[in-house]
Amino acid sequence: MSILFEPMTFRSVQLRNRLVVSPMCQYSSENGFANDWHLVHLGSRATGGAGLVFTEATAISPEGRISPADLGIWSDEHIGYLKKITSFIDAHGSVAGIQLAHAGRKASCREPWNGGKQLNVPEGGWKTVAPSAIPFLPDSDIPEALSTGDIKKVIDDFTHAARRSLDAGFRVVELHAAHGYLIHQFLSPLSNQRTDTYGGSFENRTRLLLEITRSVRNVWPDTLPLMVRISATDWTGEGWQPADSVALSRLLKTEGVDLIDCSSGGIIPGVKIPLEPNYQVFLAEQIKKEAQIPTGAVGLITGAHQAEAIVAEGKADLVFIAREMLRDPNLPMHAAKALGVDIKWPIQYERAK
Repeated sequence: MSILFEPMTFRSVQLRNRLVVSPMCQYSSENGFANDWHLVHLGSRATGGAGLVFTEATAISPEGRISPADLGIWSDEHIGYLKKITSFIDAHGSVAGIQLAHAGRKASCREPWNGGKQLNVPEGGWKTVAPSAIPFLPDSDIPEALSTGDIKKVIDDFTHAARRSLDAGFRVVELHAAHGYLIHQFLSPLSNQRTDTYGGSFENRTRLLLEITRSVRNVWPDTLPLMVRISATDWTGEGWQPADSVALSRLLKTEGVDLIDCSSGGIIPGVKIPLEPNYQVFLAEQIKKEAQIPTGAVGLITGAHQAEAIVAEGKADLVFIAREMLRDPNLPMHAAKALGVDIKWPIQYERAK
């Protein structure tokens, strides 16, 4: 009688359970192209029993990449191998989702295992952009403030990326508006000091996300779900607050968003965050109850009974798991056993069940 393993339907898409492979950057692409690493990485999580398998943050433009090794979907040429991956995921009972992203001022960085520092142009990097010319770190390059024309291009890039996602066989799109990347940079007053219609008031700072959502929803079929990941708090009194997230979530619901994926932080360095199991679940619970929209919980969720309690107690509708899914691609199968639930295994693995 586990609610964690009950199916959940969003529009025409049914997830076989509430366990989601959270987007996790692999930094393993060349020129944005998916390859065998992505097929095995994502495919193994599908055979492992997850209900929804997300790609890593997938760049909508070359300048939107976190690093030169990011996955991308800014070209029709990227579609072919991605379709191979989504076909495999579908064939094994999971739903393929893609997270669309633009890193903004946090772009043009080395891979984490190469230090993660920002690359300048001679080193193979590129000029970063942001709502305002404010660097993320004191020693980072100063980003170029986007003009209104540049903002229109960003909206168009998200929209074209959503169309390609459909062609590539994805059945869920998530807009990445968290972790200090471009959309979050517009939302937070800590990084957005514009004086035009995209800065200042809550209405103006949320304008870009709402315009992207509206444009994407116009090309993304009504039968398929659209999700948004937000940093529901900046963890500082001067920044974005949980109450802002509730108000934003209400607006996103009217624009056809089906779920808010509730993460936090990332807009500025050095903020004290109370890292402990379930440390972000209260955000998913607050938004779910006050905005009356389904939510996903994420952050130091590692155990079957822990995940079961989050859903059973009505704190969130889906549980997004990242690092523990890296440690254990078969986590859903092991969670089902721990909760006493009999689920279908791949026939090739049944003799080990």
